[in-house]
Amino acid sequence: MLGDPLKKVLGAATAKVMAEALDLHTVGDLLHHYPRRYAERGELTALAELPLDEHVTVVAQVADARVVTFNGAKGRGQRLEVTITDGSGRLQLVFFGKGVHKPHKDLLPGTRAMFAGKVSVFNRRTQLAHPAYELLRGDSDQAVDSWAGALIPIYPATTKLESWKIAKAVDAVLPGAREALDPLPPALREGRGLTGLPDALHKIHRPRSKADIAHARERLKWDEAFVLQVALARRRYADTQVPAVPRVPVPGGLLDTFDARLPFTLTEGQRKVSEEIFGDLATAHPMHRLLQGEVGSGKTMVALRAMLAVVDAGGQAAMLAPTEVLAQQHHRSITEMMGELAEGGLLGGAEHATRVVLLTGSMGAAARRRALLDLVTGEAGIVIGTHALIEDKVKFHDLGLVVVDEQHRFGVEQRDALRGKGKQPPHLLVMTATPIPRTVAMTVFGDLETSVLDQLPAGRSPIATHVVPAQDKPHFLARAWERVREEVEDGHQAYVVCPRIGDGEDEPRRKAAGDDAERRPPLAVLDIAEQLAEGPLAGLRVEALHGRMQPDDKDAVMRRFAAGDADVLVATTVIEVGVNVPNATAMVIMDADRFGVSQLHQLRGRVGRGSAPGLCLLVTEMPEASPARQRLAAVAATLDGFELSRIDLEQRREGDVLGQAQSGVRSSLRMLAVIEDEDVIAAAREEATAVVAADPDLRDHQELRVALDALLDEEREQYLEKG
Repeated sequence: MLGDPLKKVLGAATAKVMAEALDLHTVGDLLHHYPRRYAERGELTALAELPLDEHVTVVAQVADARVVTFNGAKGRGQRLEVTITDGSGRLQLVFFGKGVHKPHKDLLPGTRAMFAGKVSVFNRRTQLAHPAYELLRGDSDQAVDSWAGALIPIYPATTKLESWKIAKAVDAVLPGAREALDPLPPALREGRGLTGLPDALHKIHRPRSKADIAHARERLKWDEAFVLQVALARRRYADTQVPAVPRVPVPGGLLDTFDARLPFTLTEGQRKVSEEIFGDLATAHPMHRLLQGEVGSGKTMVALRAMLAVVDAGGQAAMLAPTEVLAQQHHRSITEMMGELAEGGLLGGAEHATRVVLLTGSMGAAARRRALLDLVTGEAGIVIGTHALIEDKVKFHDLGLVVVDEQHRFGVEQRDALRGKGKQPPHLLVMTATPIPRTVAMTVFGDLETSVLDQLPAGRSPIATHVVPAQDKPHFLARAWERVREEVEDGHQAYVVCPRIGDGEDEPRRKAAGDDAERRPPLAVLDIAEQLAEGPLAGLRVEALHGRMQPDDKDAVMRRFAAGDADVLVATTVIEVGVNVPNATAMVIMDADRFGVSQLHQLRGRVGRGSAPGLCLLVTEMPEASPARQRLAAVAATLDGFELSRIDLEQRREGDVLGQAQSGVRSSLRMLAVIEDEDVIAAAREEATAVVAADPDLRDHQELRVALDALLDEEREQYLEKG
């Protein structure tokens, strides 16, 4: 059976290595350890493209082999040098000492074999030192019975366990695939023309043709997408069964008064998204909506109008921000937007006014007591805070809406903890600052409905972005600092962003010899601020800002910069989200190659927030042909966040895409690629929603329940680890 431990089938020693090296424990685990690729008999692996420092498996032919005698520290020694070829490129193999005799006998010129080992460089040539190998004999010979087919499966392997040993283990468990429970309902399988699961497992491990592989892949992708979407559809269904207080804005109340005072009109997009949100707030079960939009598309305005609607309806709204700097920033911008409407109960407050309070971990005791009191009595209609809002001591009068800013920094648990503060579950609005491609949203935030803001508000200026190759063209960097000076002389301000603080706490540990050994440590805020103030930006008011400053100092620096009392702010990514200084027009990002694409886009969104055009300079020392430079060129080429997030995800590994955002998802996706398999995910979501609507408890889908329990177990385990 698929649940059987591997020990039973393969013996204790092999099972132990499988568990430790590859995290495979049961027969089912091994059957779902799919080949990474397939080598065709007679086809050789391209040796020129092997990645350094990675464990590889190659199929190649021996060109020549020679024994070299050398004088080492321990006297005379022998090494065997074998050159293997793919027909065009060559690769050197080296065997030392006692390990020379057997390969010398086996690896005669003309022999074909599979070789596995770690790619390294010696004397400027790539080589595999002491690789493991398996000979591929002629077709008559039974030596390679595992690969009687024309396609040889190459498995994700490790030094302890070569691909061919995994293949032999798969041979031992493959008969058990007949008993695999098929999670896809028969109607879905037939409707979509998908093969059965036992057949798919056979074809993926032992294909007879490329068509076999394609059929199996399509089928196995559906398994992953469908089971995951059923889990999410059930979560959405469960949410519709939970009661919530409908919150309908009062005509002529706080929201209407606020709208009437706005000095500008809302964009079409802001109106449309607000309507979607008001529609959800008016229902008797909790809203779960993801609001995503371009950097600077006015998400805060949409969220604020939703909060005001809830206050109108007699409830309270809480906004959860990932950092203190951001919470303070939101508090400032929201009180500014609301004016006297935020001064409820104070002299000079307007008649429909409410009170807006801030709650963070580092507040003084008195201010904190006052804020907590305002929340419990209901005096404060709106509270903005950090994780401090989640603590047990915080009690609300009637929490109706939770707005979470920057979801990727908050786990599902924090979301749930805050939702537990309402008498009934409050409505939930999640805002992400970096746009997410649709299918990733469906997978990572699949339990939320999505709204997208894709228009920039009037009055926003375009941002020009350029790559500054500091190594190839040092005069470009000098020109960059001149540009900053020019912006300041025109009455504007600038940001300089660095990857590191440089206060000694975050000194990078020297890495062992590897690709990064030659790279200097990332540039640091404190060093650069000093260098600029004494060098290229001498005479300008240069200030530093980073996450380890005292909260009051941070706030003071931000206030000075916002008020125009500082010209240049040298900062870490604490300014990444939500910082709003319309007079800042230029940004120089140092070591830009050390930031992700979405992060650069996010940072760039801090400039061009006023009427003057923005300028963003990406400084890098990476050579022109490097992938890092291509990433930067992509950021310079477009301001479309959705396009950039696709590039970002295509360059990262799938696992990081789903990251920690939804705990168990990551480990369950082996075949599905979130970006490429857009159609499968969208179709699976439709099918899953239909199945759950018709049979919420999955009473008629036993096999699907089993698969679902397995997925959720994995999720629960990871959830407990984090808890």
